[in-house]
Amino acid sequence: MFIKPYGDTKNDGKVQISFSLPIANNAIGMECAKALAKQMGLIDPQVVASETLGDNFSFYIIYGSIPFSVEPEKIHTSDVSTPTLSKEEIEALIEKELQRDIVFIGASTGSDAHTVGIDAIMNMKGFAGHYGLERYKNVKTYNLGSQVPNEVFVRKAKEVQADVLLVSQTVTQKDVHLKNLLELVEMLEAEGIRDKVLLIAGGARITHELAKELGYDAGFGQKKYAEDVASFAVLELIRRKNLNK
Repeated sequence: MFIKPYGDTKNDGKVQISFSLPIANNAIGMECAKALAKQMGLIDPQVVASETLGDNFSFYIIYGSIPFSVEPEKIHTSDVSTPTLSKEEIEALIEKELQRDIVFIGASTGSDAHTVGIDAIMNMKGFAGHYGLERYKNVKTYNLGSQVPNEVFVRKAKEVQADVLLVSQTVTQKDVHLKNLLELVEMLEAEGIRDKVLLIAGGARITHELAKELGYDAGFGQKKYAEDVASFAVLELIRRKNLNK
């Protein structure tokens, strides 16, 4: 079965795209936007809105159709395979299988100043009815906030003997998040503790597949909550404990 985007009728291929250009918001700017949209594969692109962003900078919204389609049956994704447990199930597992407090440390590292994601996972109130890790029994949390240098994060992780390191990355311009995430892995390896901790990345543009490629144990993107992260972490800690028996 092939599917395409739709706007008015099923599979009509209608899409909306937007982008900024380093050019004035005038007739030439709009024609440049349309020409770029055609090069992207849009059929009969139309500029439906434009705004001036500043001297010789402008923003465009374009409607058009695309001729492309996909077969969902042939699309494969990589995601965390562990089940998502309830808060109560996670607490019971920690008490029964690990029999000690689990230490989580989290931060938005590097130059990233966004804390919404890490707060949603760690803070007691959580997000959208999903309580954060601070509310879990037998869980100790250290939320370092934003713009935390990797070396500070690693030092604190060693100080509190963290089991799980949570790194939130929201700013992705010029792939700064990739550099920062890789740098953290290298620091942990240099300190000889990479294999002693669970390293988890999160953010709107983070996928499990990307996180694994960068040397992390797991990655969580959009619509993931504290219980998703905690389920993976606790089940993985139990698995590692049983392997070392």
